[in-house]
Amino acid sequence: MQAFADQARRQGGTIAFIPTMGFLHEGHLSLIREGCRHGDEVVVSIFVNPTQFGPGEDLDTYPRAFERDCELAEKAGATLIFHPNREDLYGENYQTYVTLEKLPFHLCGLSRPVFFRGVATVVTKLFNIVKPHVAVFGEKDYQQLMVIRRMVRDLNFDIRIIGGPIVREHDGLAMSSRNSYLSPEERKRALCLSQALNQAGKMVQAGVRNVSELIAAARKIIEVHPDAVIDYIEIFDPETIESLTVVDSPARMALAVKIGKTRLIDNTLLTP
Repeated sequence: MQAFADQARRQGGTIAFIPTMGFLHEGHLSLIREGCRHGDEVVVSIFVNPTQFGPGEDLDTYPRAFERDCELAEKAGATLIFHPNREDLYGENYQTYVTLEKLPFHLCGLSRPVFFRGVATVVTKLFNIVKPHVAVFGEKDYQQLMVIRRMVRDLNFDIRIIGGPIVREHDGLAMSSRNSYLSPEERKRALCLSQALNQAGKMVQAGVRNVSELIAAARKIIEVHPDAVIDYIEIFDPETIESLTVVDSPARMALAVKIGKTRLIDNTLLTP
């Protein structure tokens, strides 16, 4: 991979990079197509990163479909798949990690304490291997996107980070590889995430500014479903991820909810 990247750079080519854990869906493919707009070579990594999974999470059961992923990525415009194994990235006696001091300690980082250390570490390693000029990450994982942008600034990576908009199913459910875990009934109930966000957006447009009121309305929509367990509902500054009390400028609203055994996340921009 490094030799390929070196040759592409020597020949004046631009490398766009889309890191994934595989089981690609239209959300991933939209990021690949965005990468095609910015790179002569479009590299897609497929690697289920063990260091971002905590005890009892779904590392072993995370959905995988490598051959299908390769076909979909190629059709979307990818020129190369980078598919390392665990030993390639975390060899014997591995002991080096990348951590951020503030951004991880909000939202998903509170219930998944090792997640962002694992993300920052594996993305740093992938950047050093793939050597991209541009990397594309989805806005559905909004906190992850902000962690990567902060890390790139702080560590002086010469890489431009592009955020790709959330891609949704026809009924509003944010696309996610973990949607495959949902039963048909759970799939219907999962719509409460996007419905809660939409309701908050309508309330802000109607003049509501109080964050507690907006969160209470979202919580009411979700708690109609007895098997929906809220991890968090937050409204925060889009840059710092610090919680807000009033929406008096553009703010981001994000939530994480367990539907049955499946943890789903979603977010939206609230613009007064």
